[in-house]
Amino acid sequence: MTDHSTAMPFSLDIASLQADYRHGRRTPVDVVEAVIAATADDPHRAWIHRLDAQALRRRARELLACNPSDLPLYGIPFAIKDNIDLAGCPTTAACPAYAYTPQHSAFVVQRLLDAGAIAIGKTNLDQFATGLNGTRSPYGACRNAFDAAHVSGGSSSGSAVAVALGHVSFALGTDTAGSGRVPAAFNHLVGLKPTCGVLSATGVVPACRSLDTVSIFALTANDAHRVFAAARGYDGADAFSRHALPHGFDFGGAATFRLGVPVPAQLGQLGPGYADAWARSLAHARGLGAELIEIDIAPFLEAARLLYDGPWVAERYQAIRAFIDAQPEAVFPVTRQITLGGAVPSAADAFAASYRLRELRRVCDAVWDQVDGFMLPTAPQHPTVDDMLAEPVRLNGDLGRFTNFMNLLDYAGIAVPAGFTEAGLPFGVTVVAPAHQDVPLLRLATRWQQALRGRAATLGATGRSLPDDAAPLAAIRSGQVRVAVCGAHLQGQPLHHQLTERGARLVARTRTAPCYRLHALPGDGPQRPGLVRVDDGGAAIEVEVWELPEASFGSFVAGIPAPLGIGRTQLADGASVPGFICEPAGLAGAEDITAYGGWRAWLAREGAGQP
Repeated sequence: MTDHSTAMPFSLDIASLQADYRHGRRTPVDVVEAVIAATADDPHRAWIHRLDAQALRRRARELLACNPSDLPLYGIPFAIKDNIDLAGCPTTAACPAYAYTPQHSAFVVQRLLDAGAIAIGKTNLDQFATGLNGTRSPYGACRNAFDAAHVSGGSSSGSAVAVALGHVSFALGTDTAGSGRVPAAFNHLVGLKPTCGVLSATGVVPACRSLDTVSIFALTANDAHRVFAAARGYDGADAFSRHALPHGFDFGGAATFRLGVPVPAQLGQLGPGYADAWARSLAHARGLGAELIEIDIAPFLEAARLLYDGPWVAERYQAIRAFIDAQPEAVFPVTRQITLGGAVPSAADAFAASYRLRELRRVCDAVWDQVDGFMLPTAPQHPTVDDMLAEPVRLNGDLGRFTNFMNLLDYAGIAVPAGFTEAGLPFGVTVVAPAHQDVPLLRLATRWQQALRGRAATLGATGRSLPDDAAPLAAIRSGQVRVAVCGAHLQGQPLHHQLTERGARLVARTRTAPCYRLHALPGDGPQRPGLVRVDDGGAAIEVEVWELPEASFGSFVAGIPAPLGIGRTQLADGASVPGFICEPAGLAGAEDITAYGGWRAWLAREGAGQP
């Protein structure tokens, strides 16, 4: 087993480091000197290229002229997977013959540098990001931070190990099939696989360009959130870049939420200790308020198989086609075998697979009507390096069983630590959500991590404890509007569909403040109440609070007929949300039904004929 103690004399988690800077306990120069010392030896083969010590010291001294509070990542050291450009530093993609030295940093790297971060160097990877295990590199098989006999996970192997060992605060990886999640699970880290396109791919050597995303490894979920906030941004130079949309319902901050989990039989064969670790993870999720709902993951698993068993491997071939055709001998043997296989599928095969993926996506997306997110083991087992080298294709394929589908279906995901097996190896789970739900995933991961106890709450393989990190993070607009309904739009009532067809979800069943009168309005069509605020003689009235996308709110309001409209409704807890109001003229001939306390109670009165 590897010695888990850290060579760093202090914690590099971002919250602790920022506190040190604010209170003058250390400077970026101190941090750089400690990183230089900690990375002087590299038995784990995490690094391909570390920047010259003098260049690192220059960067640290430049930051001394800045105010730490002006830069969100002031003095934070980070590593970069060596298929992502850093200006003036060779990009090898773990293939020396392919190497080039870029003049400009990748879009996301430059954003992080502009935010005050310090790039330490480039990390090892499965060559051309082809693999989930970390052994496919001419720079040596990257070794797991906890047990050098086991794989580190890949393809972002060095990035994960550098963070887990405490060499850097965070690292960039890439994720096409699980490369940002499997290494996180195997090294006790948080691994964010963002919505595809919200982190620019300009300056990234592609694997499958239509599916790739830059990923983030961090010691804590809050740290990943900080890096994500600094790195994201629309890039007009990247044809696959997309604007980040409002995230919608924040299930990550909700007291209760619906979390899908696989039907047990569909988990398949799990590695030693994984079944028990999974059972503990389910209990942990329940403790956070999750209602666990079993879902059929068969269509997700079928979609996953399309990635390597279908024609998408042709994208890997296309990415380095000119190079591998000219110099096949320069490519790592297993990588060469997989990549050249991409020359075989025909255009007709690609169309057939894309049609099937469309069909599967329709089936898979239906799960979001039942759950807010769903959780899986990040990987089904943790093989040794020797086993992986003996069966490099079969075992690597098994590692992607629960990860390969995600980018094909355009989902976001986050891998979080979930304790250890009896053998002392890390176990992790991944929570999946629709595209643009990155922030709720990060917030749930923070709650998940902070609720862990004992060794499970340590940072990577450093042995350091999870910090007390309650600092508020920069708010990212949810894009949701809450509206209180009191009558025909209540769940089960005739006009409720006007909410659900706009993607609304129930937030709360509650009452108003005791300052309202409720009236049954006359007229044809569905019966409706009129809620009127009064100075005296009011009562608390039953309401439901629903949340719907702000883009749909206007059409909802436009469909409300006079004398009703939308104003503000004061709730029993003092909150004020948009809600139905009634013009005074509309009360002519109306029946005051306040005494019933709500629309449902009035409908249920004897002889009403409606439950």
